Amino acid sequence: MEYKQRLLIRADDLGYSEGTNYGIAKTVNQGIVRSVGLMTNMSAAEHGLNLFDLEAICLGLHTNICAGRPLCDPVLIPSLVDAGGMFKSSQEYHQSNIDFVVINEAVLEIEAQLQRFIVMVGRLPDYIEGHAVKSCNFFQALKLVAVKFQLKYIPLSLSEKPILVGEKKIYVHMNSMRIDYNPWKTLEMIVEHPHFDGCESMICHPGYLDEDILKYSSLTFPRPLEVSMLCDPKICKFIEAHRVELITYNDI
Repeated sequence: MEYKQRLLIRADDLGYSEGTNYGIAKTVNQGIVRSVGLMTNMSAAEHGLNLFDLEAICLGLHTNICAGRPLCDPVLIPSLVDAGGMFKSSQEYHQSNIDFVVINEAVLEIEAQLQRFIVMVGRLPDYIEGHAVKSCNFFQALKLVAVKFQLKYIPLSLSEKPILVGEKKIYVHMNSMRIDYNPWKTLEMIVEHPHFDGCESMICHPGYLDEDILKYSSLTFPRPLEVSMLCDPKICKFIEAHRVELITYNDI
């Protein structure tokens, strides 16, 4: 088949909870997901890695500083943690008028999560990016770590402007938090209105709802909807009919 366009679909939050892991695993084993981001600081991370063939996907480090417990000693990273030594929540970031993240502290924690990835997986991640928080300092720290370890850094984009990975333009679509979000319509829109000077990327957070997600995550009901969409045979036929090549970050 001669492909007309390229599409990268990424699933974030592997390790957030067992329900999340089962949902992501289904989208890999039965669906169209080929790139997955692992949260190495979360207690369900090991569980998630055992649910599918890691060699069949592009596995990245989904660096996280707003959920769970850090891998660093909390004493070393005071700007990132609360009084109990847990990460400050994403809500605290969004409610603050200042960027309270200290870059050197963020680097320490990012490197700790990277080292845990290497121990768990046995190699460096295929890419590195960050769990979205309102902090330019955090993403600056991510860039520093990516350069130091020669990792493929995937910037965050919440605008219509493309990001650059190397010299390749990627148009990022991440609509999960929108009130009117419909994953089927979102994917159809992406495919039907492509940018031919680069590739499209849809960032998803598939998963099933369990106690941990309902208690700690602000993103809930879109997760199982994305599982259904990413495994829907009709979506697979739609992608094939539009001559879409499904790629990963390893193809860029």
